[in-house]
Amino acid sequence: MRIFKDLNQLPAFQNAVITIGSFDGVHCGHQRILERINALARSIGGESIVITFHPHPRQIVYPQDDTLKILSTIEEKTFLLERYGVDNVVIVPFTVEFSQLSADEYIEKFLVEKFQPRCIVIGYDHRFGLNRQGDIHYLRWHGETFGFEVVEIEQQDVEDIAVSSSKIRRALNAGDVATAHLLLGHTYRMSGVVAHGQKIGASIGFPTANVEIPQREKLIPADGIYAVQVLHDGHRYGGMLYIGTRPTLKKYTNRTIEVNIFDFDQTIYGHTLTIELVAFIRHDSQFADLEGLRKQLAADRQKAQEILAQAPPKPPTGRSMAVVVLNFNGKKYLTQFLPNLLKYSPEAEVIIADNGSTDDSVDFLERHYPDVRRVEITQNLGFAAGYNEALKRLSKDWDYFVLLNSDVEVTPGWLEPLLALLENDATIAAVQPKIRAYHKRHYFEYAGAAGGWIDALGYPFCRGRIFAVTEKDEAQYDTAQEVFWATGAALCIRAPLFRQIGGFDGDFFAHLEEIDLCWRLKRAGYKIMVEPTSVVFHVGGGTLAYNTPFKTYLNFRNSLYTLLKNESVSKLLWLLPLRLVLDGLAALLFLSEGKFQHIHSVIRAHWTFFPNFRKFLKKRRQGQQQIEQLRIGPANSAGRFRGSIVWRYYALGRKTFSTLGK
Repeated sequence: MRIFKDLNQLPAFQNAVITIGSFDGVHCGHQRILERINALARSIGGESIVITFHPHPRQIVYPQDDTLKILSTIEEKTFLLERYGVDNVVIVPFTVEFSQLSADEYIEKFLVEKFQPRCIVIGYDHRFGLNRQGDIHYLRWHGETFGFEVVEIEQQDVEDIAVSSSKIRRALNAGDVATAHLLLGHTYRMSGVVAHGQKIGASIGFPTANVEIPQREKLIPADGIYAVQVLHDGHRYGGMLYIGTRPTLKKYTNRTIEVNIFDFDQTIYGHTLTIELVAFIRHDSQFADLEGLRKQLAADRQKAQEILAQAPPKPPTGRSMAVVVLNFNGKKYLTQFLPNLLKYSPEAEVIIADNGSTDDSVDFLERHYPDVRRVEITQNLGFAAGYNEALKRLSKDWDYFVLLNSDVEVTPGWLEPLLALLENDATIAAVQPKIRAYHKRHYFEYAGAAGGWIDALGYPFCRGRIFAVTEKDEAQYDTAQEVFWATGAALCIRAPLFRQIGGFDGDFFAHLEEIDLCWRLKRAGYKIMVEPTSVVFHVGGGTLAYNTPFKTYLNFRNSLYTLLKNESVSKLLWLLPLRLVLDGLAALLFLSEGKFQHIHSVIRAHWTFFPNFRKFLKKRRQGQQQIEQLRIGPANSAGRFRGSIVWRYYALGRKTFSTLGK
């Protein structure tokens, strides 16, 4: 999402679909409007634009009125608008001069000259210009002259938005966090700077960060104790929040906001914290002495920890994360792993996509899990085309897809770190957890380990796995970082991006399709990440066994396809001939091991690649068009090893990621 604060620095928007308003709180009513402008923009190949104002117009028109209480600061508002998929936000500096524009000037000098709108989505009662001269009818009349369409937001929707805003404010003023969450569709946020306090909390075993909210108009919820999530420096922590006048400490009467962050001991004076309200615990109370307060705080902390353990933060629009398991003859794994998947994935809806199974998987699901949603594909399309077909049948309203192999065991809290990473950085397209081996639980698993890399010649490997050597997990790769590709065994990806980039290449059938997908996203400037605080265990080879001739065929063939689709032309001129030579050497290695069927697989891969050369050149051109439409920056090369993994492994004997060198 692009953010503009200077009307003189706006770009030439393409087929702009705009809406105008304060969007305070960006609550569920607002989200319906955002869905509408995003859908309209997609339907005409355009871009959605939210025009909002800062400061709030009431602060300029009525400067003496201090009753205004806002649900979201301008920073919080832009964060939420980005979360809900808006392409552009224009923050108009609201001044006395701007408020004096006539209705004609507002349309011609502001809307038309600055935005060249194709479509304006506006409320039935919207008024604009000096003395509120203009209305929707006046806007439509000008639309005939300037060539834009006006789409009316119905009266019921406008009234619902106003009612929702009032209800949210009343709920927060009463400490009714649950109602506020329901109407907002996301947690209520407050951000502020940590200031020095009296350190009384620390003296009784509950050190707190005193948070000063710089915006005096920001609505502060009712006094009391809350279970919260705290965001600091890109990390999320549980905590309990106090808002009140500290009645037990009679010498202090000012209202304070203090948060006790669990499992946290950093010095953060002057740092910014963002606090998300999860649940209300109790109202503020006065105690006879500090010992009485200490005992109550201990009980409050236990209650907050229980709440946070039971109710992890939800995705922004409620159930907007779908964990999709592609199943092919995997009743054994459904029996073994589905119970924990359902138990440990409260943030998401679990969906089973049956890929033409010939066992009794579907009957098993009907008997034992009738409430679990299913997508049934009549034939086995392979991993790549199977997922494409399954996700095509799902609504376009999903924010995130998690593609999970049927032979994966998830752990408590596995989704929340992945979601937090994506929500805190809109440039991240996809993220994977740390993958450990199910049968060797302290070792990394072949398919993904602690994040995928690729070398200069296009050979993939992982942090924690190089060729067939998997390392023991000793926390050596426990930092979240950018990688080149994320494993398809447990891939959390933004659903709109998956669709817009074209999904997997169905011709791959299986193997390396996730590398091709991630490479295309990185060429558009996006990041691919690994988040090791999320851990899953993978059996591996559940539907396509490792070290089979067919796997070898797919490996060699799809590796060439991936290079042809994504590598630069100048590099392909020498890389493809070199790869053919290296493939020949690999065939000789198979010969020395007596793996004659694998030699045939290498030859078959080449026989398939060359007849399809022109077909994949066409795919390359089509992919480039999709990439340009999605581009947010230059191609991202993080996770690309500059040397040759083959040379380092076979010639130099470097068989762990940490010993590779640069």
